[in-house]
Amino acid sequence: MKRRLTIFAAALVAVAASFVVYAQEASAAVGLHVSGRNIVEANGQQFIMRGVNHPHVWYTGNTQAFADVKALGANTVRVVLGSGKRWGPSNDVANVIALCKANKLICVLEVHDTTGYGEDGAAATLDEAVNYWISQKANLVGQESYISINIGNEPIGNNNPAQWTAATVAAIQKMRSNGFQHLLMVDAPNWGQDWQNVMRDNAQTVYDADTLKNTVLSIHMYAVYASAQTIIDYLDRFQNNNWPLVIGEFGWQFQSGEVDHETLLAQADARGLGYIGWSWSGNTDPVLDMATNFNPSQLTTWGQRIFNGAHGIKATAKQASVYGGTSSPSPSRSSLSPSPSRSASSSPSPSRSSASPSRSPSQSTGAKSCSAAYSIVGKWPGGFQGQVTVTAGSQAISGWTVRWTYANGQTVSSFWSAGITSSGANVTATNVAYNGTVGAGQSASFGFLGSYGSTNSVPTLTCTAV
Repeated sequence: MKRRLTIFAAALVAVAASFVVYAQEASAAVGLHVSGRNIVEANGQQFIMRGVNHPHVWYTGNTQAFADVKALGANTVRVVLGSGKRWGPSNDVANVIALCKANKLICVLEVHDTTGYGEDGAAATLDEAVNYWISQKANLVGQESYISINIGNEPIGNNNPAQWTAATVAAIQKMRSNGFQHLLMVDAPNWGQDWQNVMRDNAQTVYDADTLKNTVLSIHMYAVYASAQTIIDYLDRFQNNNWPLVIGEFGWQFQSGEVDHETLLAQADARGLGYIGWSWSGNTDPVLDMATNFNPSQLTTWGQRIFNGAHGIKATAKQASVYGGTSSPSPSRSSLSPSPSRSASSSPSPSRSSASPSRSPSQSTGAKSCSAAYSIVGKWPGGFQGQVTVTAGSQAISGWTVRWTYANGQTVSSFWSAGITSSGANVTATNVAYNGTVGAGQSASFGFLGSYGSTNSVPTLTCTAV
């Protein structure tokens, strides 16, 4: 992960609508492999990654983490390794794989030294990362059912991201020419965030470069993906073209303008996309830690959200069948449907609403109070995505209820991170277990999908705290 996530808003251009749908060839089923846009196991059963990143190279003694994330429901762990160029070298790969297998986790192994090449002078090239994998080949061959090789983390920074395509093609071909048949994963440029759409626009070229057609593309979603529509547009492009994709890293909306993790989780669930959150613990910026000091009994707000929340790991993860697990669940259609496919000749793409957010007055229960702000974050003909942000007053609160009345016939069809009930035009939303406790001046949020007729006005909200 790139610690500095400052990207100009001008980079968030609209996704081009034209596309060509193609049929992908079947991969040699030696283990985990690509089939269409999905990852499947050797027996053909779909496997949807639900897991977390673990910074192993910096905390090599913290091997209890594998058991801890498994106990919380994960079926995948992405393990940070070093090639020796900047960190490591990690010479305990065999032990890492054994830990994954002992805890019935699929291992995504990644070389972190490549992070930001071209902008960070200390970074390794993708070719150097491949040399590391070749040095570890004896530990990797025969493990194709249990591991994926993520060739290099965020391999190109923001300087000359166009070099990513040739470097990635060469890395894939060098891996194949050296006998690796594993599921390969390749990260996007722009520190993984692809805000200039180099990976998106060259996905077919990269996929075709793999003689085994066994490469999955990986997007890292941080500050670039602060709006629902940016996330939806990007995922639509891959889904419409049948390109295999995972969300290999993402953070959460710990402050205004950061990643819209609620939309990300809901969309990934609806589309059957794998996701791997950053990260278990040990960050220099601890707001990204899921567990304080690697302690699973001290989950942070982020940890509670990704493990125990709607569309989270516990609700959606299925153990790989190679470990005796059942099949992965079908994408969640009851809770969220992806936006319609769009082409140059179709209806206009959904656009972010320009409506000003509606903020409720504070309502007191004793000395506690809260306010709530309603925003329309995405809209398309007849439908929309809404978000409500609840902010505690001068004292911490342990629960909240938000109420509003629609004036123009809108209805809520599905929701996440809140319990929502409707009676006619009246809507009531209450907190769920992981977002009811809000510190003084801090915020929690929930989201929903709805429908509307000719207008979609913003209602007035009231918020009651306990």
